[in-house]
Amino acid sequence: MKQYWNYLDTKTIYENRVVRFREDKYHFLPNNIISDYTVFEFTDWVNIIPITPDGMIITIRQFRHGIKADTIEIPGGLISAEDRSPLDAAKREMEEETGYSSRDIRLLGMVEPNPAIQTNKCYTFLANDVYLKSGQNLDPTEAISIDIVKKDSIYNMIRDNRITHSLVVAAFAHLMIYENYNR
Repeated sequence: MKQYWNYLDTKTIYENRVVRFREDKYHFLPNNIISDYTVFEFTDWVNIIPITPDGMIITIRQFRHGIKADTIEIPGGLISAEDRSPLDAAKREMEEETGYSSRDIRLLGMVEPNPAIQTNKCYTFLANDVYLKSGQNLDPTEAISIDIVKKDSIYNMIRDNRITHSLVVAAFAHLMIYENYNR
């Protein structure tokens, strides 16, 4: 593809432990326009779909500040500096948020949540034959409830807009693709 954008400069607007917000300046060559573009540098993220031996899905419910409401999700979170890999982060998040563990975890796929303005990736894992290993080990500002749901119900919950978190919907799209190609 022909090069239309010439990167000129960047400046950090705000930064904390979760995000660096910056403005990048580009020159759009075809129309000779110089403009600023907003970019959010988020840490990469993981999601994990825990499935019990009888085919039930472990979901979580928690308050989300952006929408000021509870959401139905799957375990997930930021990949921390202590995690050796996205897989390690997924295992850790599942155990912390639910108390469940698995010896059979595999990567289903990766998405870029919003490449127009974000730099991060979200990795989705599948945990088969999960078992209750311990109680929850939540962060001091987390309050997470657990629900065990039939897999068919998950797709109905997405269709009925009860599950609306885009990264969770993407995770179940990865699961459908995985199951259709690995029968």
